[in-house]
Amino acid sequence: MQTLSTPPVSDLSASDAAVASTVASEGEPLFSTTINRRKTRPVKVGDVTIGGGHPVVVQSMINEDTLDIEGSVAGIRRLHEAGCEIVRVTVPSMAHARALARIKETLADTYQVVPLVADVHHNGMKIALEVAKHVDKVRINPGLYVFEKASKNPDGSDRTEYTQAEFDAIGDKIRETLEPLVISLRDQGKAMRIGVNHGSLAERMLFTYGDTPEGMVESALEFIRICESLDFYNLVVSLKASRVPVMLAAYQLMVQRMDELGMDYPLHLGVTEAGDGEYGRIKSTAGIGTLLALGIGDTIRVSLTEAPEKEIPVCYSILQALGLRKTMVEYVACPSCGRTLFNLENVLQKVREATSHLTGLDIAVMGCIVNGPGEMADADYGYVGKQPGTIALYRGREEIERVPQERGVEALIDLIKADGRWVEPEADSQKQAVNA
Repeated sequence: MQTLSTPPVSDLSASDAAVASTVASEGEPLFSTTINRRKTRPVKVGDVTIGGGHPVVVQSMINEDTLDIEGSVAGIRRLHEAGCEIVRVTVPSMAHARALARIKETLADTYQVVPLVADVHHNGMKIALEVAKHVDKVRINPGLYVFEKASKNPDGSDRTEYTQAEFDAIGDKIRETLEPLVISLRDQGKAMRIGVNHGSLAERMLFTYGDTPEGMVESALEFIRICESLDFYNLVVSLKASRVPVMLAAYQLMVQRMDELGMDYPLHLGVTEAGDGEYGRIKSTAGIGTLLALGIGDTIRVSLTEAPEKEIPVCYSILQALGLRKTMVEYVACPSCGRTLFNLENVLQKVREATSHLTGLDIAVMGCIVNGPGEMADADYGYVGKQPGTIALYRGREEIERVPQERGVEALIDLIKADGRWVEPEADSQKQAVNA
């Protein structure tokens, strides 16, 4: 069967992106097993690059008060050691902005340089200008950056719409307020994230477009156009929502509009206010994973109501499951059935405990010979119940040896060592967190 090349995702509309990996050849469908990522421009954030074909970047945010220098440094360090590549902090006041200078210096003196992003809200022009001196990227929320006071009509009645002149006048005010920050970041070679939130759209966007993905996209585009008019293109865009369907629609519409306008800015993905526990993780995975599978997204944050460092393993698990980054062992294991010849759950746990510190291996643990070799054909190593009390070890599709069940895990380790693919476990918090 002849293989036809797939057009680049960047050349497709948002609706086409979902089927970009599917082409027809001589009447037969051909499905790609590789995600074709949307082509975006590279944006440097410290020593990390977002977009431009670079690996999807993992981000999170500390929850310490930025005025607490020691606590903030410790929080940033915990996140970075857990595998977080860019760390965000909040700066609600000028004092918080100035504190970032000390935080950055302390990190460099006591740990290492970490790419930092400052979150600026609520009429934050002066704060943003100060903090831009000390961080690698400034995140602004278009719905909060310029406060709109015109909630009433001139006659005192409740406002229900904006005239075009009123809409444009506020746009001029936004430009006036944003321009100094754009120039500062441009001249320093730093970056900006235009971070739209569904729950905090500006009033005039709500009245004009409704509480919709269209309003979110137009809000982002307004700020992008201001930046472009000032020759500033180091932009990352996000359109977060707490409802997954809204988030999915907003990002896909943003891709469609950027394609129409010839824009190629990288996208920061996230489901905001996802909650905690299992559901928070599932909700984040449903939103982030769906878009990544369509080739959309260059950096991600899983927002959990938990300790920030607990977000990082979820990010890496999403990326690993989609084949976008390989930072830990991929375990292939059957769900167990009446044919299973050993306690599969216990054995998988033992195998995981012995090998989870390794990187880049696929290890299969299968309960019986019926489906084992076939289902684990792509694995580097296999651990299969051959007969009661006996384990068969595989390298790829080749059976290497049979050992008593009680020696199965030990023999698996010996096989990996014999192939030169074993490393001794490290007492390293970063490795433990990434592989959690």
